Amino acid sequence: MTPLCWEKFIRFFESRGYKCLAPTWPYKDKPFEALRNNPPPELARLGVTEIVDHYEKIIKTQEERPILIGHSFGGLFVQLLLDRGLGAAGVAIDSVPPKGVLPLQWTVLRSIAGVLLKWRAWKRIVYMSFSEFQYALVHTLPLAEQKAAYDRHVVPETGRIFFQAGLAPLDPHNAVRVNFNNADRAPLLLIAGTEDHLVPVSMNKSNYAKYKGSAAQTDFKEFTGRTHWIIAQDGWEEVAEYIADWLERLPNKKV
Repeated sequence: MTPLCWEKFIRFFESRGYKCLAPTWPYKDKPFEALRNNPPPELARLGVTEIVDHYEKIIKTQEERPILIGHSFGGLFVQLLLDRGLGAAGVAIDSVPPKGVLPLQWTVLRSIAGVLLKWRAWKRIVYMSFSEFQYALVHTLPLAEQKAAYDRHVVPETGRIFFQAGLAPLDPHNAVRVNFNNADRAPLLLIAGTEDHLVPVSMNKSNYAKYKGSAAQTDFKEFTGRTHWIIAQDGWEEVAEYIADWLERLPNKKV
C-alpha cells in the first residue's frame, strides 16, 4: 500500500481540527505508477527496524508529541514506537502482532503463503496478486469494489518484513519485540475486525492480552463484519468516530 489508503481517515480527522501526516515508508515516495511498474531495488532490503527508525526521525521533528495511528504492519510499528517512548497515544488497527503472539491461524498462513513460499523472498521485492489481495483483505466486498481497491492501492513490497513478523520467535535481533509491561508508554487502542483473514480477531485479542500486566492504558475494540480493509470499506466512519471519541476520553489529552 501507499499513504493513499489513509485518504478517508485524513479527511475525517482534519475535519475534527487535527493536523494529519501520512509519510511514506522509505523508498516509496514515488508516484504510484512508478512504484507499481518499476519499484526501487533498495526496497528488497527494507526491514521493520529501518521503517520504525524512519518514523522515529519524523516524529522527533514535530512540535508536539503526535497521536500515532497505523493499520496492519503500521499497527505493529505503532506498538514499537510507543514502546520507544514516542507518541502521545497510539491506535493499532488490525495490527500485525509483535513477538510473542503466534500467527498460526489457517487464514493467516493462506493470506501470506504467496510470500513465504516464494524463493528467497526475504531478500526480494514481492507483489500481491489480485486473488491474494481478494482473500486477505476484501473478501466480503462486491467484486467491483475489490478490483477498484486493488488497482488504486496495491504496490510491490519488501518481502523481509513478512518473514520478520512470521518468524519472530526465531529472530535473534528481536526486530518485532515489544516490552508489553512498559508502564511508561502512552495509551494504546487495539482495533480488530471480525472478518479479517490476514490478522484474525483472535490474534488481535492475543495481542491485547499480552498487555494485561502493564500499568499503561490499553484498550480493545472489535468491529463486527469488518475485513482487513477496515479503514476504507463501507462503515469506516464508525471506526474513525470510535477512535476520535477514544482520544477525547483520554486523561490529560492534548488536542
